[in-house]
Amino acid sequence: MTLSVSAAVLLGIAALIILRARHVSYGNAVVLFLFGFFAAGTGAYGPIYRLCAAIATAIPRLTS
Repeated sequence: MTLSVSAAVLLGIAALIILRARHVSYGNAVVLFLFGFFAAGTGAYGPIYRLCAAIATAIPRLTS
C-alpha cells in the first residue's frame, strides 16, 4: 500500500510545527503555508491565488 501526501500538506504541517515551537512569527508561517499551496498547485491554488492578487491590487489603491 502506498501513502501519497501532497507537498501542500507537508509544508502546512512543517509551518504548524515551526509556529508551535515559536521559531517564526505568524506572518512567516502564513508565507510558508501559501508557498505550499503555490508549489503544489492543489485545488485550493485558484482561490488563494485570486485572493493574493486581489490584495496586491487593493494595497496600491489604499495608499493613493
